[in-house]
Amino acid sequence: MIGKSGHPDIVLVHDWLVTVRGAERVLDRFASRYGPTDLYTLVHDGSPLTDAIDACRIHVSPMQRLPGASGSLRRWYLPIIPRMIESLAIRECDLVLSDSSSVAKSVKVPEGVPHLCYCHSPARYIWDQTEDYAVGSRGYLRAAGLRTIRGRFQKWDRKTAKGVDCFLANSHHIADRIRRCWDRESTVVYPPVRTNYFTPDADVDRQDWFLVVGALEPYKRTDLAIKAAVDGGHAIKVVGGGSQLESLRRESLPGVEFLGRVSDEDLRDLYRSTRALLFPQEEDFGIVAVEAQACGCPVIALGRGGALETITSESGLFVDEQSSEAFAHAMGESSRWHVQDTDCRLNAERFSCDVFDEAMDEQIGKSLGIHDRQT
Repeated sequence: MIGKSGHPDIVLVHDWLVTVRGAERVLDRFASRYGPTDLYTLVHDGSPLTDAIDACRIHVSPMQRLPGASGSLRRWYLPIIPRMIESLAIRECDLVLSDSSSVAKSVKVPEGVPHLCYCHSPARYIWDQTEDYAVGSRGYLRAAGLRTIRGRFQKWDRKTAKGVDCFLANSHHIADRIRRCWDRESTVVYPPVRTNYFTPDADVDRQDWFLVVGALEPYKRTDLAIKAAVDGGHAIKVVGGGSQLESLRRESLPGVEFLGRVSDEDLRDLYRSTRALLFPQEEDFGIVAVEAQACGCPVIALGRGGALETITSESGLFVDEQSSEAFAHAMGESSRWHVQDTDCRLNAERFSCDVFDEAMDEQIGKSLGIHDRQT
């Protein structure tokens, strides 16, 4: 079945619509290229996201009606999330394209319709980072709850992975995790980075402070980056919001500036001005690190996960140990670097939106070809 326009009729599925981070940037690209279309999700908090996402016809699960489900209480509904994602009634179409970092891949699709899943990761809090959520005033309670349902959730998660016809992984690191968690193979398609927007500016000089950007959640280890800066006597600017924002702010440490969520224009200015971006977490891919490099900004990164695929020795420095001491040492060494803006930029261009679009069109064509042979 092909839509009246002559293009494939593609329906989108996403975990939840509550903010714009890396996964939503990928969803935005899907919505821009294959929409406006129907977009199914667990909950939507009603806030504007991107023009392309907002233009889609958004369908939510019954979870939307539960108190706080589209806000700060969303994580506490985890025991019923499997039932909620399976309750979504996906309409007939040519292809279901899910964008999943939690449970979107578990959606039930109409019989005979191929399901292509772009996977950012199997749910981290269930598979391999449960204890990382034991941070903050309610952290131990949250981690205890996760441990209670972990086995049952993993069994369901593995079972529903069988319903996906083809997995696309956002890095080789995630392809390995998909194989380990779900016993499924996948094809690597790196996420799109707006390298046409995030660009260097030769008229802007780099200044003597560091930058950390991302959701202020436990696994991001922003606390480690802040401690490294303070211990080393360096100034640091912190961009982002999340569950740890208030607890980190209460520390009131010298040289630490919390900027909250900032506009893309302000973020680009920060990338262009900082001495280096700190990347202390083990990330699935790490769009932020590529955005920074696209602006000519070096990255000091933990040498694990997706960073090993997105950063080179010409565009940054790897830290072997996830500790404030190791990062503080690397920050001190950065004053003797000879990293060139042009090398950072050249590396980032491998992950442009055009490269992503071409790869996705190829994968969608393959999925529809499989569907055509079956029908």
